[in-house]
Amino acid sequence: MVIAPPAGLFRNGTIYQAKGRWYDANLIRFQQDQIKPVGGWQLRSAAAPFTGAARAVLSWRDNSNSRWIVVGTHSKLYAQTESADNADITPAGFTVGRADATQNLGYGGGTYGSDAYGEPPPNTVAYLPATVWSLDAWGEDLVGCSDTDGKIYLWTLNTAAPAAVVSGAPTSCLGIVVSEEGFLFALGAGGDGRKIAWCDQQNITLWTADATNQAGDYDLTTVGTLQCGKAVAGGVLAFTDVDVWQASYIGTPLVYGFQKVGSGCGVISKGAVSARDSIASWMGRGGFWLFDGQSVQPLDCDVADYVFSDMNVDQISKVTAVHLADYGEVWWFYPSGASTECDRYVAWAYRESRRQQRNVWAIGTLSRLAGSGRGVYPTPLMVDANGYLYEHETGVAYDGAHPYIETGPIELGQGDAQAEVQRLVPDELIDGDVTATFFGRLWPNGPEATLGPVVLSSPTDLLFQAREIRVRFTGAAADSWRIGAMRLDIVAGDPM
Repeated sequence: MVIAPPAGLFRNGTIYQAKGRWYDANLIRFQQDQIKPVGGWQLRSAAAPFTGAARAVLSWRDNSNSRWIVVGTHSKLYAQTESADNADITPAGFTVGRADATQNLGYGGGTYGSDAYGEPPPNTVAYLPATVWSLDAWGEDLVGCSDTDGKIYLWTLNTAAPAAVVSGAPTSCLGIVVSEEGFLFALGAGGDGRKIAWCDQQNITLWTADATNQAGDYDLTTVGTLQCGKAVAGGVLAFTDVDVWQASYIGTPLVYGFQKVGSGCGVISKGAVSARDSIASWMGRGGFWLFDGQSVQPLDCDVADYVFSDMNVDQISKVTAVHLADYGEVWWFYPSGASTECDRYVAWAYRESRRQQRNVWAIGTLSRLAGSGRGVYPTPLMVDANGYLYEHETGVAYDGAHPYIETGPIELGQGDAQAEVQRLVPDELIDGDVTATFFGRLWPNGPEATLGPVVLSSPTDLLFQAREIRVRFTGAAADSWRIGAMRLDIVAGDPM
C-alpha cells in the first residue's frame, strides 16, 4: 500500500473523515509535490528586546540604499538599523494602548447567576481590541498610526529624533495606507469609523479639499467599522468588519471613486490581510476570503473547523498575516483557545494550490506576534512574545520543535478486517533523516496503541496489527529532509 495522500491537510470534522489525507502537521510545507520542513529561524539581535506587544513590522530601503526595520508595539515605536541596533522613536505624547483585548465573551464575562448555567453570556460588553499599528513607506520615510492613539506620524530616518505628528492630518484615526498614486489615506478619520480621508497628492500636510488640490474624503455606506487598508494594483482596498470596498483613482474633481466589492466578508482583525499585486487574502470570522482583482470570493479551507473551533475569540484582534512570497504562502498567526497570545498558525500555499487546482493548507504551532515577508532583507522577519526579532526560513534550528506530518486513518478495504503491517519501504532524501510512529486502533475513537518512533531504513521491518492505522513522520536529524511516497507492506489479518 502506497502512502501518498494529496498535498495539504484535512482537519474538518472527525479524524476518520481524513481517511486518505494528511491530518496533522507542524512546521511542514507542500511544494512542487514535495513534503519538507519549513526553514528554521535565528535571533537577529541579542540586544534588549522591544518593549510591549509587537503588532506590526515593516522593512524598506531608503534613497541611499540603507535598509530599515520598524516595529510598532502597543506602547512603543522602534526603528532597527541594518546592524541590528534599536532606536526608540516613540512620538512625544504618544498614547499607550492595550497589549490585550479587554472583552470576555465566554464564561465569567458577567455577574454570577445572571445567565443560564452552561451557556455563554450574551454579547453586551463593549469590545476594546488589542492595539495594532499600521505602518507604510512615504517615499523613503515612514508613516504610521496606532489605532488607540489615533494620530498620524512621520519619521524621517533620524534615530536621534522620534516620529512626529503630521501637521494638518486628521486625528482619532484607526489606521493609514499609502496608495500607489501617492496619497496617504486616513481610515476612520476624526473618529468616524466609516470615513476615509486623504491628503493632496504627494503633500502629506494638506488635507483640506479645494479646487486647487486633490485632498478629499468619503463616507462609506456600511454598517461596519473600518479596520485596515491595503494598496493593490488598481486601487486601495478598505476593509471593515462587515464588508470590503475598493477605492479607484479617477482624478479631479472627485479624485477617488468607491465601490463595495464584497459583503459579509469582513476581516477578523486589523492585521489579518495579505496583499500582493491585484490580489488580497484575509481571515474573516469563521472563514477565509480572496479578492481576485475583481470581486471577493470565499476561500475554501480544509482546516477551517480546526482553526476556528479552538480560537480565543476574546483576542481575535491579534490575528496577523505574513506573506512568504518566496514559497507562495500566506501565514496567519492566531491565539488558540488556551492562549491569550498568537501561538498557532494556518498557512495557505497559494502557489501549490494553483498547481493542484485546489486549495492546499497547513497548520502548526509557533508563537509570533507580528512579521513581514522577505522584502528588502533576505529572509522574513517576525517578532515573538518576548519582543525579540527573528530571521525566518534560514537553517534548520526550531528551538527544540520537530517538524512532522501525520496521515489520517489507513485501512484495508472498508476496514472490515485487521491489517497486519509487516514492512515499511521509505521514500526519503537521505536514509535515517526521518522517524515513523504508528498509531493503531480497532475502531474510530477506540483505544489507541503506539509503536515507535522507528528510525527508517530501506526497508524497515515491522510487525503489528490494527484495523485503523495512522503514521506520523518526524524529522529526526538537523537536515532539510524530504519525503515522498512511502510504501507499507500489509496483509489481511483476522476479519472483524
